[in-house]
Order: sequence, then structure tokens, then C-alpha cells
Amino acid sequence: MPTLAGEPDETTPSTPPVDKEAAELLASSFGAEAARYDRTRPSYPDALIERIVTTSPGPRVVEVGCGTGVLSRQLRAAGCEVLGVEHDERMAEFARGTGLTVEVSKFETWDPAVREFDAVVAGQSWHWVDSDQGIRQAARVLRPGGVFVALWHVFAPPDPIAEAFADSYQRLAPETPFRVGHGREEALASYRAGCVQTADAFVGSGSFANPDQWSAHWDHIYTTAEYLDLISTMSPIALLKPDQLAELFADVGAAIDALGGSFTSHYETLAVAVTRI
Repeated sequence: MPTLAGEPDETTPSTPPVDKEAAELLASSFGAEAARYDRTRPSYPDALIERIVTTSPGPRVVEVGCGTGVLSRQLRAAGCEVLGVEHDERMAEFARGTGLTVEVSKFETWDPAVREFDAVVAGQSWHWVDSDQGIRQAARVLRPGGVFVALWHVFAPPDPIAEAFADSYQRLAPETPFRVGHGREEALASYRAGCVQTADAFVGSGSFANPDQWSAHWDHIYTTAEYLDLISTMSPIALLKPDQLAELFADVGAAIDALGGSFTSHYETLAVAVTRI
């Protein structure tokens, strides 16, 4: 499932979606755009993939909310034995089409069938999981010494683009509970604090120790068409009618075109890791 800071569907790692009904609606929106999601959502920096592999005491990995399998495929290529758990059958079917093994379930209610894993990872998904239930499930399926790692991409487009997105979305959906268009530094501060709170929640459960934070910086250039393709996969987009969506795209596209038709996005991928006692 999803996340890039600056997207209207993203909550910080420590903050659940607005309410249960809204969470279900938003979380279920990704499957309708599975192929686009897989094409546009960024992969994870090699340095963090290597960090997961070297930190894990073994190759057996389960990914929480694996979506179309972006992170799972990278871990498989690095030598891991990966099982995906994904609640959306459409996303799971896409991931299976890439050769991954995926079981359809929410992670909190998933039956591991007495299987034990060396690592539990969550790429862009842990904020959709009920924290208390998710922590108990992670403790249940991890071997002693196993690791839990959650990762989030953080970025925001240049201010004129972020402002165009925020102004347009607010005008088209004035009742939205989502705050859109926050800047990169604000997003980074929020996500870093959320990573600390996520680690504290795991350690506070009494089943985990050794909290750690990792990060990696990288850049990506988006053209107008590429960025509009990306935002098509953001969950609150599903709340807009076709004419509203066309207007939003026109506003955001015009802002990018005014900057020359492309922009460089400065990403920071954050990760929080804890060890099963």
C-alpha cells in the first residue's frame, strides 16, 4: 500500500487513518489501479535492502501489505524467501503474476499456520495496520532474534506544485479530512517522529528491543505525465468524480509545465527496525 509524503492519502507512521470506515475505503482503492501502482510507485534504495538482509538472522521474510510486490521482489532478488500478506485480492493477484507467493488477509487476522519467520517487513503499509494487533502478530510470527522493519518514502514536490495540488484538492473536495500539500521538511519531521513512536510502541510491548532508525537519500525526475500517473494511484483520488479528477490534473499539470515540464524529487526513505526478544 501506499506512501509518499505530500500525498493526501498518507498518514504518518504513528497516526492511523481518520476512522475505520474511511480507512477501509481508502485502503481498498489501490487494487483498482494495481498495474499503474506497480509501474509508478518507487522501489527501495539498495542500501536499505542490504541492511534488511544483513540484519535478518535468516532468509525467511513475510511482508505486511505487500501490495503488488515492489519490496518483496527486491528482497527475493537479494536472496530472501518472501511470503506476502495482502488484504486486497486484486493487488495480491498482480503480485502473484510476478512470481511471488501471496496470501490474502489483513496482517492482524492472518493465520501463519505455525510458521516462523526471520523478518517481518512493511513497505509503505504499517500505517494501515492496527498498531496493537499488528505488534502482537509480528511478535507471534518472528523467531527470537528476528527483526521487524517498516519503511516509508518521504518527499514533496516543489512548492508551486504542492500548492497547486493542495488548492485544487481543497476546492474540489472541501470536506476532505486530509491535509495535502505539506512541504518536505515538515513531512520529514513528522515521519521521523512517527518512526520513533512506532519503535517505542514495539519496545513498550515487552516483546521487542534494540530500536534503530535507518535512512537513504535519492533523487527522481518526474515529467508532467509521470507525476500525474503517480498521483492517479493516491487513495483520496478515488473520492473524486471524473470531472473533478480532470480539473485536479489540469491544475497540477499546469504547475509542472510552468517549471519546464519536469522536476527533481528529493526522496528520503526512512526505516525503523526492532528485534524480537
